[in-house]
Amino acid sequence: AAMRSRAEVDATLQTAKLNPAELLPAVHCLSFGPQAGGGECCLLQLEPGLCAELEAGRSLVIRGEKDEQAVLCSKDKTYDMKIADTSNMLLFMPGCKTPEELNADPAFCNIFHSQIAGFSNNYWELRRCRPKLKKLRKLLMEDPYEGPDSQNDQNLTFSKYTTEDLLSLIQASEEEILHQLQVIDACKIEGYWRILEFDYEMKLLNHVTQLIDSESWPLSKVPLCACLEELGSLEPKEMIEHILLSYGRKYVDDAGEVYFEMNEDKICRAIAQMLLQNAVKFNLSEFEEVWQQSVPEGMKTRLDQLQGLALVDKSSRPETIFLLKVEDLPEDNQERFNSLFGIREKWTEVDITPYIKDLCAEKQTVGALLTKYARSSMLNGVKVYNSRRPIS
Repeated sequence: AAMRSRAEVDATLQTAKLNPAELLPAVHCLSFGPQAGGGECCLLQLEPGLCAELEAGRSLVIRGEKDEQAVLCSKDKTYDMKIADTSNMLLFMPGCKTPEELNADPAFCNIFHSQIAGFSNNYWELRRCRPKLKKLRKLLMEDPYEGPDSQNDQNLTFSKYTTEDLLSLIQASEEEILHQLQVIDACKIEGYWRILEFDYEMKLLNHVTQLIDSESWPLSKVPLCACLEELGSLEPKEMIEHILLSYGRKYVDDAGEVYFEMNEDKICRAIAQMLLQNAVKFNLSEFEEVWQQSVPEGMKTRLDQLQGLALVDKSSRPETIFLLKVEDLPEDNQERFNSLFGIREKWTEVDITPYIKDLCAEKQTVGALLTKYARSSMLNGVKVYNSRRPIS
């Protein structure tokens, strides 16, 4: 394209009935460069925090397999990516001067000939979302660790996963993945992340609780060294330490000795799961009796230890209790509610909360979730929630 002269620019302004005195004296004449194809470039809108990450030289990663909606992850947060269309075409111009830059130098009354390097009518918008962590447990449960003598571990039929593998397969940031591995009590065995098979975990826990009982140690002060010494002949020492870490809090006393303060609620909960997993439904009063007899001496069982693990059916006669684990429910909000309303038509807020509180986004309350996905009504003076849509 021929370069425009100042006279041509002034003539164009006159034709357009524009007063040059109201405009900045500098003029950008735009032309499309040879490479200015659409679709070559993508725009990504970043919040200030993410922008600072990039400016500090850290990287952002897009994660997801072919059948998954892409997410973008920083070191510690996960964002949904959605395309936002814009009615104004966005032009990419290298070296383009903004009005502020032109204003700063009154000597500028030249003509700039700028080439457009690309254009776009949309951009990627990021929205903070919950990390998609359900798959993490699912992958590790393909091949739970059954102990050093297990035959299954000799046959390499299933994939095993390193941290790198999980980072490429799970749609969550590195910090969120590592935190979740702690939450689900995964442990690293020979460089691979594993979950202990439940019966093996119970066997280890049983060894530890029996030792605590026979040595009459207080639950708040279980010595690591003595546990490893006593139980090391029965199971690998790292497994003994792992079970202490899973069911206790590690601390060092003034003399530098390592102790564990055992978590009573978590131990009671695990024993309840062991009792419930072999029954479809269990008479509630019988269960409470057997459960209290099954936990280590000095521990007190309470139904609130079973939140998100088991559900009491007060409408049956006699009352019953059955296993319902929050981790077995769908990750998607609507699917989660459909599943819960399929199990029980009407829920009280107290009963449903343990099964939906993990769905709450940042600063979102359980009440707000219920308002969106459920309809409330009164039943015998108690507020209950049922589905907004028919459940097939």
